Amino acid sequence: MDFLWHEVSEKEKKDIQKQAKSIMDSFSKKLKKIDKKLKEPLIERPEGEREEGGECNKIDKAIMFENAPEKNSDFIIAERKKW
Repeated sequence: MDFLWHEVSEKEKKDIQKQAKSIMDSFSKKLKKIDKKLKEPLIERPEGEREEGGECNKIDKAIMFENAPEKNSDFIIAERKKW
């Protein structure tokens, strides 16, 4: 099979669909074999949630600008839709 980009024919589409279905069916059969009994959680904590508030780290603008590859005096210039 050629992995470089090319126009996919109808025959190739059907082959891909058959392969994908085969993989999904095989995976679902293996999932059915897994024991569904839930086990106890491994980590026990006295409290389930964190407290609100607390300290937060101050982010210095100079540190942020040091890491930015493209910037001017006030803004970081970011790429947009370049992928």
